[in-house]
Amino acid sequence: MTERHDVLIVGGGLVGASLAIALDRCGVDVGMVEAAPAGALPSVFDQRNLSFAAATVNALTALGVMQKLRAPSGPIRRIHVSREGDFGQVKLDAADYGREWFGQVVVARDFGEALEARLGELSKLTRYRPARFVGLAAGTGDARGVRIADASGEREIAARLLVAADGTRSGVREALGIAADEHDYRQTLFVARVRGERAPDGTAYERFGDHGPTALLPRGDRHYGLVHGVARDDAGAVAELGEAAWLERIQQAFGWRAGRFVASGERSAYPIIRVVATRTIAERAVLLGNAAQTIHPIGAQGFNLGLRDALTLAELVAEAADPGSAELLERYAQRRREDRARTLKFSDGLARLTSNDAPLLRPLRSSGLFAASHVPAVQSMLVGGAMGFRGDVPALCREDAA
Repeated sequence: MTERHDVLIVGGGLVGASLAIALDRCGVDVGMVEAAPAGALPSVFDQRNLSFAAATVNALTALGVMQKLRAPSGPIRRIHVSREGDFGQVKLDAADYGREWFGQVVVARDFGEALEARLGELSKLTRYRPARFVGLAAGTGDARGVRIADASGEREIAARLLVAADGTRSGVREALGIAADEHDYRQTLFVARVRGERAPDGTAYERFGDHGPTALLPRGDRHYGLVHGVARDDAGAVAELGEAAWLERIQQAFGWRAGRFVASGERSAYPIIRVVATRTIAERAVLLGNAAQTIHPIGAQGFNLGLRDALTLAELVAEAADPGSAELLERYAQRRREDRARTLKFSDGLARLTSNDAPLLRPLRSSGLFAASHVPAVQSMLVGGAMGFRGDVPALCREDAA
């Protein structure tokens, strides 16, 4: 017999796993197709540093995930933004807004282990692993047919709602016939753990240059999480640098605000390409996370946006008799429209503006930095976006829910 679920999630990464946990709280029968075998984490859970907005921390606390972290997270108490060669800088302090912090920095692997521990407690979840999505199958009026393959061969699963959470090169998105717009920023981001002469003090730095950003995030282990962007053509040479030359490079790009960098862990490199689906819903199907939009990591908006997508969907499914009805999916798209559009515009605009070395843009950028530092309305908008309170905020993201 064909197995059947209310919701079938393809992809067990950050967003897919979070959605499964949120749906289990509502008593929804969920299946999850995962590429990684039992006992192993998906490759996305590596040494990258995730910047969780306050809304994300609230939601993950309500879902019982933050409590499972074994390593300490790093609070972001202050935000400092500047650009090489431009006048002005942005300084934001959480205390000025009556808050202890704007967000938390968590290592992706630590987060993956916390999610896995929480998934192990769920009662309504069926995990297909290791397994892969093969394609769509004939469905019925109230369910989609999905073909997956595992060690036993191919099988079909029926789902009243199919969720694509299978990443940037989503096979589900392709099978649904949903197109995606792409833009290659011609940048490669290097990620590493860096130790300085001074331990982090809760300040998250973002320093822009002609070829990309250099960000320094305060981790909970007295190290910094570094993100350093370089022009794609230079990535090979940067990857070959020895530790001393690498430290000298990032010191020159970042400056001395955090003191001297004295050691660096292993570097990982990621080419940055923006991939945005032209629509996020189809018949009894929805795209979430990177399958819906893979954006420039500048401003650390990607996972935070994807989680808000997932939590909004979970809210609607919890209240519905049919989780895949056309009415529910249209309502989902409507609720997510403003947040998605504003976040995409902010991320792409900031990435393009700050990496363009045209002299005529410098006065514009400097004016923008000055306004962000001195105009309360602009500051409030930036703070609200940084904390994840933009548009129609899911209930679990609000402080009282946590």
